[in-house]
Amino acid sequence: MTTEQEWAEERQLFGAASVAESGPLAREFVALAENLMTAGTVAEVLERVIHAAKAVVPGADLVSVTLRDPDDGFRTPVETDVLATRLDELQYRLDEGPCVAATRKGGLGVVHEPDLLRSDEFPRYGPPARELGAGGVLAVGLFPQGEAPRMGALNLYSREPGALGAADRDLALVLAAHASTALAATQACAAADLEAAQLREALRSRDVIGQAKGILMERRGISADEAFDILRRTSQELNVKLAQVAETLAGRRSEL
Repeated sequence: MTTEQEWAEERQLFGAASVAESGPLAREFVALAENLMTAGTVAEVLERVIHAAKAVVPGADLVSVTLRDPDDGFRTPVETDVLATRLDELQYRLDEGPCVAATRKGGLGVVHEPDLLRSDEFPRYGPPARELGAGGVLAVGLFPQGEAPRMGALNLYSREPGALGAADRDLALVLAAHASTALAATQACAAADLEAAQLREALRSRDVIGQAKGILMERRGISADEAFDILRRTSQELNVKLAQVAETLAGRRSEL
């Protein structure tokens, strides 16, 4: 349970009510929200989130996003530095590490390893990651407060051990929530656009098949069912889609 004092401290941290009077942190989140509204693709959403994370989280030297593939594999589509991808991919190979764990963790989905050399949770990942140049890692699952397995994770790396703290954790949670909401909206729009395109194509195909049936009915004096049967059999014999056969017939009606 959050106390009144904790709420007061949070309100003081995030500044005044007016954006114009607020601090750089609040303004950065407002700018991020506005930027995400104009993002048209998943890649654009993720690019804007990782650069915002690097700007607002003081301890984050490197930022990346992990996404789960349909076959439960992992990939890193965006990063602020190629080293972040190398650190992510090491986790994928070992099937161990904060960003992998965050995609499988329930609740808030936060996995914080402040010092990789002293990690008991990730003993295989910690030493080689430190050799690559990472001191600590903070990963938050997408969505926060969601059910595992998640769609991925937002990953923040510090070069020095202990540089990522509790305040960074809270900021990462807010960033992950922004990213998750924008991703869901973008994917929903993409799905809706695809469905609309498929519907338009289906209607167009229906129209051209109707035209072709009409031509056959007129020229051969046959019924609608008989005309459709001719189109269907021709499609099977030529191994060509029915709509394509109909379109060819309709386009060459003057030659029939």
